[in-house]
Order: sequence, then structure tokens, then C-alpha cells
Amino acid sequence: MLAPRGPCVMHARHIIFRSAILFPYAKNPTQLQESLGRARARGSSSSSSSASATCAKWGSKADPPRRLHHHSSTHHSPRRAFTPLVMSTHKAEESPTKPHNGMANGFGPKTPFLIGVAGGTASGKSTVCKRIMEKLGQDDIEHSQRRVVCISQDAFYRPLNPEESSKALKGVFNFDHPDAFDNELVLKTLQQILDGKICRIPNYDYVTNSRLESTTTIYPADVVLFEGILMFYQPEIRNLFHMKLFVDSDADTRLARRVMRDTRERGRALEMVLHQYTNLVKPAFEEFCLPTKKFADVIIPRGAENIVAIDLIVQHIRDILRPGQTEEEDHRHHLKRTRHNSDNFFKRPH
Repeated sequence: MLAPRGPCVMHARHIIFRSAILFPYAKNPTQLQESLGRARARGSSSSSSSASATCAKWGSKADPPRRLHHHSSTHHSPRRAFTPLVMSTHKAEESPTKPHNGMANGFGPKTPFLIGVAGGTASGKSTVCKRIMEKLGQDDIEHSQRRVVCISQDAFYRPLNPEESSKALKGVFNFDHPDAFDNELVLKTLQQILDGKICRIPNYDYVTNSRLESTTTIYPADVVLFEGILMFYQPEIRNLFHMKLFVDSDADTRLARRVMRDTRERGRALEMVLHQYTNLVKPAFEEFCLPTKKFADVIIPRGAENIVAIDLIVQHIRDILRPGQTEEEDHRHHLKRTRHNSDNFFKRPH
């Protein structure tokens, strides 16, 4: 009987060697063959449960075996093929039963990073969010393709009854009070965003103080900015944010901005704007909005004029959006940068 070719012999030794790593207690080829048969039988089960079973077989809590790369070739026998007992690192396939997400890690959809942006009226919350979107290059991208999206709490004003609508037209309804918002809808929307689902938020008409029949579709994204005067007031809403920003601006600046905005964009009389600010807006800010400043992780003085603070936040978001970045790669990048700096130290030109 002719001896097998050299590559086949090497391949057989390769299989036996790697099988011995996975099954260290196989004393002889017969036990090894039985172990490989059990591995093929478990191929249809989940990788994580297989890895757990292997660890249990070892009798210790050691890490699962290293990922072994088996060669595929046309002359390989089907009986020699086996499935490595490790968790897959391939991107999870999207299906109607799984939440769609703009970015996925190696083990399934990644939870979106929620950033809450609070602050007084006309403090520059919307402008800060706009600057962040611009610096990230997300403002000119199609909505369904954006990795960073922005939502305003103003879209969640609750519908008013006839009596409240009459007060709103006269400028005596307090839109800065927590009860003016549909907090249940805000909470439901945030939960849908965290689940990676497509959600629809209402469109609000500031002239008629009512919701429109149309809605705005919010597609899954990696980072979601949610801005509003009372984003941190409700504990159940506040606790959902991974980062909380508070935009802090001078009271006179906020008043001047509100007067210009309400008279130009919302068609309100100057006298009504000043009366509303003095009797409703300012007391509500001091009672409901300002106390939530203590919950902020980052306070941005001067609003959108604070370029340094915005650049730091943008850099943090870029780190979140960086695909496939691992701690090992970060460490290598840090070492490379350290060596580069040390080289420059010893080779500084005269």
C-alpha cells in the first residue's frame, strides 16, 4: 500500500495536534475520534453553550480555547472537519425579530449611546447639538444613514384641551412646567431608541400650540442627542442617559435670544414675550430646570461659544463611533505615540 502524500500527512498531524488542544483528556486515537464526533454533534448548538460545556469538561473556570483557524481545501475529508468551540465574532445579521442598529459589535447589536442636553430656555442647547453634528459631518447625511441623530423635547408637548389652548393663545399657559410635556411618550421613545427600533416622534406647531398630523421618523443610530429644558427632571428619564450635558448661559443672554426667536420665528408680540418670560419662564427655570444642573456630567458655560468644550465632546463621540477599536489597539496606539514622542525628545533639532 502506497504511503500518503506529504501534505496529507502534515494535515493529519495538524488536525490531531489541534484536536489534542481542544480535548486534552483524549488518551488514544479512539477517544480522540469520539471527542471529535461529539463536537460535530454539538455543532448546531450555540457557540457560547459549547464553550461553557468545554470549560465544564475541563473542571475549571478557565477561558474558552483560543480561536483555531482550520484550513479549507477541496481534498479534505468531511470527516476531518470540526467546528471550533468559540463564540463567533462576525457581525450579527439583521432580521425582523432582531433589533436593527446602525452599529454592531462582535456579539450582536450595540446599545446606542444616549446623551441628554439640558439648560434654560434659549441657552443654546439646539445650537450646541447642531455644532456637534456639523463637526462630526452628520448634518448633511440622509437621516436613515446618520450615525448621530438629534431629538428635541419641544416635539413632545402634550395636546392641550380647549381651556389650555385659550390660555396658550393669550400667553398665560406655562410651557416650561414639567406637566406641559408628554413624559410617557418621551420615556417610550427613549426605550425604543435603546432597543434599536425605528420610532416616530410628533411634529409641533409653535404658532397654533398644537401637534401636527405628520411625524418625524428617527432611525437607529450609534449616538443620540436628546435636548430640552427639563431632560433631567424626571428620574426615570434622566437615568437612561449615558452622558448628561448642561448648557449654562447668562440670564440676560437667554432673554435676548428668546425675544428674538419668539418674535421672528413664532410670530408673537414683544409684550406677550416679556410678560411670559417674567411671570412663567423665569420662575419655572429657577424651580425646575436650574436644580437639575447638579445631575450633569459636563457643564458647558457660554453655550455654543465654548468651542473647547464642544471639541472635547466631539472627540469623545468620535471614540464611540470608531469601528473595530479594541483596548489592545488603543494600547498599541498609545505605545507608538509614546515612542514617537520619546524619539523626538532625543532627536530634537538644534
